[in-house]
Formats: sequence, C-alpha cells, structure tokens
Amino acid sequence: MRTPITADDDALRAYLADAEVPALLMTVAHLTGDLSALRADQRAAGWLFQPQGGLTERQQERARDLAFAALVRLRDGEIDVPPPPDPETLRAITSWAIGSDTADLLPLLAEEIVPAGADPKAPRWTKADLAPTTDFGVVIVGAGFSGLLAGHRLAQAGVPFVIYEKNPDVGGTWFENTYPGCRVDVASHLYNYSFAPKLDWPDHFCVQEVVLDYLRSFAEESGLTDAIRFGAEVTGMAWDDTESVWRVSTRTTDGAMETVVCQAVVTAVGQLNRPRLPEISGRDSFTGPAFHSAAWDHSVDLAGKRVAVVGTGASAFQLIPEIADVASELTVFQRNPPWLRPTPHYRDPVPDGARWLFEHVPYYARWHRFWLFAPGLRGILEGWIVDPDYPPTERAVSALNDRLRSALLASMEAQLADAPDLREQVIPRYPVGAKRVLRDDGRWLATLKRDDVELVTAPIERITETGIVAGDREFPADVVIYATGFEASKFLAPMTVTGRGGVDLHGMWNGVPHAYLGVTIPGFPNLFCLYGPNTNLVGQGGSIVYFSECAVTYVLDALRLLLATGKRAIEVRKDVHDDYSAWVDQGNRTRAWGFSTVTGWYSEGGHSAPNWPYSTDEYWRRTHRVDPTDYLIT
Repeated sequence: MRTPITADDDALRAYLADAEVPALLMTVAHLTGDLSALRADQRAAGWLFQPQGGLTERQQERARDLAFAALVRLRDGEIDVPPPPDPETLRAITSWAIGSDTADLLPLLAEEIVPAGADPKAPRWTKADLAPTTDFGVVIVGAGFSGLLAGHRLAQAGVPFVIYEKNPDVGGTWFENTYPGCRVDVASHLYNYSFAPKLDWPDHFCVQEVVLDYLRSFAEESGLTDAIRFGAEVTGMAWDDTESVWRVSTRTTDGAMETVVCQAVVTAVGQLNRPRLPEISGRDSFTGPAFHSAAWDHSVDLAGKRVAVVGTGASAFQLIPEIADVASELTVFQRNPPWLRPTPHYRDPVPDGARWLFEHVPYYARWHRFWLFAPGLRGILEGWIVDPDYPPTERAVSALNDRLRSALLASMEAQLADAPDLREQVIPRYPVGAKRVLRDDGRWLATLKRDDVELVTAPIERITETGIVAGDREFPADVVIYATGFEASKFLAPMTVTGRGGVDLHGMWNGVPHAYLGVTIPGFPNLFCLYGPNTNLVGQGGSIVYFSECAVTYVLDALRLLLATGKRAIEVRKDVHDDYSAWVDQGNRTRAWGFSTVTGWYSEGGHSAPNWPYSTDEYWRRTHRVDPTDYLIT
C-alpha cells in the first residue's frame, strides 16, 4: 500500500528535486487528468545518453512546480487517487513520452501502469477448477529469477510443483557470480518482477548482494522456499511415451541419485550459467591461482600481486576497475573492445528524495519504470537493424547505427584526450550492437590509463607456468583470472534430455538450438524452457526478467489448455516450430550482430542462438496466449 503524504511544502519541494522529471510529468498528467502538462516543449529528446532526458534546468523547474501543485492537492484531499489510465489517456501520455503513436503498444502498457499490489499477469484459473482429480505435477529446474517466477505462478494456479536447485541457495547467476564490482547493467527498477517491485533499491544499478537479497525475500514471502530442493542437480530427463510422464534424474551434493516422475518440466537454468574457459595452449600449466570470474576464489588475496585478466566483456568491465586498486600490476588481455554507453549515474545511489517519491506518490514508480522501459520499446533496437541500401559495413549497418556510433565515439574520445595512444586499442572496429554495449561512467577508460595497468591486444599464444605469452612478450603473473563469459549457446547442458522415441535433444539440435518462442520443442511434450533459445534481449525494453514473465504467462496458459482438455500431452507442431525458427534466424541475420564478422556470444558460427531480434511487444503478443492450433494435444 502507498504511504500517505504528510510532508510539508518545504519537504515536498526537497523531495521533488530528486525526481526523474519525465516520469514526474507523466505522473502529474495521470493524477490530475490534465494532459496539458504534457507540452511539446517539455518533451524529453535525449533519453538515450543524457540525464533527465536532456531537459534544461528551466524545463525541469517548470515540471517540478506542476508536480508540487498536484501533490499539495493530493495531500490536502482536493483530488483522489485515480484508477489506472483509460486507453485514451494511456495513449496520450505514452505517445508524448516516446515521441510517436503508441496505439499498438496499449495492451502491453496497460499491464504496466497499474495500482500498487496489482498483478495483471497472474493466472485467472486454478487446477481445482479445471481438473480437480487429475494427477499433475511439475518439476522446475533452477531457482533463479525464472524458476522462482514459475513456482510462484504455479502456486497461484494450485498446480503442485517442486524446484530442484544445484546450489545451496536461490539466485542462480546472482548467487554464483560474486566477483568484485558485480552489479546489474539494467536499471534496478526494471530488474524485478513487475508485480513485486522493490521501491527502495539503494542504487540505480544495484550490486549482486542486493539483487540476491531481493530474490531471497521474494522466495520467503511467496512461500516458495519449502518447495525447493537445494543441493540437488538435475542430470537428465526422459519422456515416457507409454505413461506420458517425464522421468527426471537428480544428484545431490553428497552423490545420492534419485528419479522423480512428473507430468511436465520447466527448465529455468538460464543462458549465462556455465562458465566458458578459453582454449589456450598451456592453460593448465600455470602454477599460480587461476579461476573464472563466475567462480571467484575469495581465498586468493590479490593485494600486491601481479594479476592477469583475460577478457574485456561485461564481467571484466566491472571487476577490473575494482582489482586495479588492489593489485600491484594488472595486465588486461583484450580480443575485442566494447562500445560504451554513457551512464554517469552507473554507480550512484538512488537519492533519498527519489526513494520517498516511489513510496508515497501514486503511480510514480510505475511511470518511472515505463520511462526506463521506453527506449527499448522504440529507439534502441531500430539502431541495430541492417539497412541493405545504406550500405552496411563494419563501421555501421545503417544511418541510425552510424549516428549512434558517432555519439558513443564522441563520448569515448572525450575521455581519451590525454591518452591518444590508447585510442587505437579501445575504439571498436565493428558496428554498435554487434556485441554487448556496456554502461560507462568513465571508470573503465580511467583504469586503462593507469600506470600500473597494461592493455594487451596481441593474441594470446600460450600460457606458461609463470605467465601469459602474447605477441613477442611474456607477461609474468601471480594470478590469472578468466573473464571469458559463458557457454551461452549450449542450452540445457550438461543435462541429457530425451524426448519421444528416445530422441536426444542435443543430438537433434546438433549445436544449433531452437525452440518455439524460446519455450517449446517438437518431439518433447510437456517440456517448457525459460530464457530459452533466442530470448536474450538486445536493445529491447525491460530486462530478461520481463521476458521471463512473458514466457511464464505462456507456459501457464499451455498448462491451462492441457488440464482443460483432459489430455496428457501438449507438443508444438514441427511445421509451426520450423517456420518460426526460420523467421527468427532471418531476423538475426539482419541485425548488427548477425551482419558483423566480430566474434562473440551474440553470434557463433554464423548463427545467433541466444538473441531475440524483434521488438518487445512482438514477443509479448506472441506469448500472451497459446494458440491451440500451434499444438498437438494428445
């Protein structure tokens, strides 16, 4: 519930000084019903790179004055808290914010702008209503964001389930990754369940411990903890054609094996859960401590040590500035430099005034979330799309992509004015969007400019007992850290998965995984993947948490359909799956990551297994309800 406003006028003005002004204007228009607050000359135009959407100080002050007047009226009982906006109002507010008509987005947006405590995506059915006497249980594999969400929705629908988690705690990747500096690179207020927002995130982009605490609290408060079997890894699963059940094999940390029977399986093991170690000659010969960033060895003291870090991707980007302050020397081995998106507040705390507004002002948290969401709904993905008439090159794939490149380049070059020799090493030679674009508050390049940090761009030839050989030099090291990413394209590995007729899933995929909507696979009835093939966001709105919500909505609707029909198995048709997969592959080929020859996990071997190449609302529409004609229900 919202906390009533009791602050006096001076306090209100102080709180409003910390507001996100574009979100504040949308809140005022909603609370008062006065759309004249949304003036054309008050519309933000620089949401991608500039704080406060690029609004001037005068524009911001005018908006705060409007908000102050509205909050005084609300505090003094002159206006009531309104219901969610009607379609016309929702369209007017969001179209003003985005700068184009949002008529096609309204069903999606209506799920976002709701009162505190509302849960529009909750199942509207229960097993007790549809099939009270049917024996039906579900195994969920993994207790990270997606697995906990699936358990919560199944509990709401009254469907029995158990979650198997190989770790001793919830969190998945947020339990396993504990390297220095680990934090989200999606805004904190997007990185939670839409129906369970955390209003008191301490930072704009929170650190690992805070995200993990959020998941622990959610599991406890939702009553999920008792349904989780910790320290139990699913090693395989096989579909029984005769009984129409899955037989799931598990192994506990003490080696005990068990086989459980269930009617459906939901895999929620993620894409970034199996660390990838590079194939480098002599890797095992190094005699000092060596470990992957996702399996950080906290027993190793880096103080005064010569440390070598292999990789400059997202994890390295976060940890290298942290350990540079500790190590005596730091050598960074880079294959491809990242593009950097200016984010001055990347490591900043959320101001007290903003936290007060989230807690006290009706709908402000929702409009703030929409404001964070908006660039991905319209704007970012368009910049990754290949324009064959441009023509596309390794510099840029379209005119818009080139403009984005120029903006990012200008930001980076401004930081390199005192280090011209570093420029050639850190400016990417591939299109923006071909690899993950990283959040930048200036700390990365500042670290690389330090006298005790050396950036090496020559390919690594081999690893010796005492260091790393690259080019014509050997770089001595006391500790080697591999920040080399994950086996993102090896979905469901290392589990064995056997479907109808004994077909092995990994053999069928043959290194090129596909799933319909990232969720279902022909020949594997009652098997549902979360964060499955081609569901990774690249420039779309929201976060992977949002995509998991969409996928779980789809899974619950599939189970509803199965229980309502009284049948035993639901399986996507092969022709539907294959047509969809061809469509997704074509989309990926016409995106920056599919066009560029740069190496990385976005596209491997000419195929992008992780990425979703279309819009957020396209995925929302396709997963909002199951089309029975897409499936064989037997």
